[in-house]
Amino acid sequence: MKALPPRVPGLVILWHPDPYRVGEQVPLPELTLGEMVHLSRLEPEFLPPGKKMELRPLAEAHVSRKPLLLIPGAEAGSVTLERAGSRTRVTVGEEPVDASRHFSAAEVERGVVLVLVRRIVLLLHPVEWLPVSVPHFVLVGESAATLRLRQEIRTAAELEVPVLLSGETGTGKELVARAIHDAGRRRERPFVAVNMGALVPALAAAELFGAVRGAYTGAERKRTGFFQSAEGGTLFLDEIGEASPEVQVLLLRALESQEIQPVGSTETCKIDIRVIAATDADLRSAIAGGRFRKSLLHRLAAYEIAVPALRERRDDVARLLRHFLHQELVGPSELDPLEDTREQPAPLWPSAELVTRLVAYEWPGNVRQLRNVARRMAISRRTGMQEDLGSIVEGLLRESVVERSPEPPPAVSPEPGARRFRKPSQVSEEELLATLKAHRWHLRPAAAALGLSRATLYRMIEDCPRIRKAVELEAGEIEEALARCGGDVEAAACELEVSAHGLKRRITELGLRG
Repeated sequence: MKALPPRVPGLVILWHPDPYRVGEQVPLPELTLGEMVHLSRLEPEFLPPGKKMELRPLAEAHVSRKPLLLIPGAEAGSVTLERAGSRTRVTVGEEPVDASRHFSAAEVERGVVLVLVRRIVLLLHPVEWLPVSVPHFVLVGESAATLRLRQEIRTAAELEVPVLLSGETGTGKELVARAIHDAGRRRERPFVAVNMGALVPALAAAELFGAVRGAYTGAERKRTGFFQSAEGGTLFLDEIGEASPEVQVLLLRALESQEIQPVGSTETCKIDIRVIAATDADLRSAIAGGRFRKSLLHRLAAYEIAVPALRERRDDVARLLRHFLHQELVGPSELDPLEDTREQPAPLWPSAELVTRLVAYEWPGNVRQLRNVARRMAISRRTGMQEDLGSIVEGLLRESVVERSPEPPPAVSPEPGARRFRKPSQVSEEELLATLKAHRWHLRPAAAALGLSRATLYRMIEDCPRIRKAVELEAGEIEEALARCGGDVEAAACELEVSAHGLKRRITELGLRG
């Protein structure tokens, strides 16, 4: 018999009138073996997450008993969908399937969203079909990427070596770090998280290693550093790629010697900690550019884990959305607002069309962004504002257009009741300045916090007399700021109160760097 790979084509329920069926899946090894698969009201049978319940079919009355056919294509991994006389209406990307539709291996790998009679949404894509016995580690999801991440967490926990987590912002790197800590032998000891990007170089030694009383002006008492606080446990160095050159040297010395010296003390002390670092930057490119020390990377990356982006685990989008809504809405004295009434879908559960669009969305902010969407839905329900869920999705799509295009999108007259961004007149100069400072002059998150598009934020910055522009900076002022910040452009931009992107462009214009 032909040997099967660990990943085979499969189907995952993204939307069902009963929200608690979301996430059920079925592997289809038959397609890999060259056999067709029937898709109808009665077959195939789906396995609930956790594998603690019995298999069950879609059991949706609007889906025909006469099956659609999934047929393996000539290209390995490709699949053809045939109506074969079934009365079940099928759409793919808002396009109806009249007779048949072929999906290439690349399309299946990315994930094909099938909408059946506007009542069921399925994702056709590769799934893990071999039994995997790995703890969940509080990670929500059953995608192949999530299963692999759980396996890596278990391996890292057992190895007891420094770990480097890489991944885009919002993917949950701190959650993974905590899972590694909780699964290891240090679980009863402290877990201390440090944002390396927020450390001021002049105070970094005291923050990291502590200080004795009188070590510097204002040190009226002994100060305990992060390394000492994590003794016996785990020190999580978040945003390690943002650490200044001075801080990198301090870290390297401590990790190599396994000793620290508090500021103002003449004695060193041994440390027993496990270090887990995380970054959304390409550290190897930073090394090539002279912004990160190669020796420090070697100390931090004895074991590396790439935390997947949400778009790489599309079948988890609906699972996560349901999980976050449940967290936000279900209290000890409340009825479950997601419970299926059997007569109509739960009132807060988005429509099949909206879930289809959410799955197709690229999620630049990853899981954190999805949680915020769920929170917005929950707030709408609790406050009685009744914000239309469709408006939330439309806002997401508009934001993605703004971030991908250098030009502002054309003005579109919104439908009645649709969500609008805030008007510039609704944002005071004080709020604008405070938000920019709070987000360290990173314009994308600042725009999101203010409820503005990035294009609108750019115009407001341009028009605000209290905000200097990077183009107005003189060479000497920039060089002094870079010197104070150890050459760290991000830190210099924050000190000068301009965007890092604008400062980098000004540096290039002035020829300050070769």
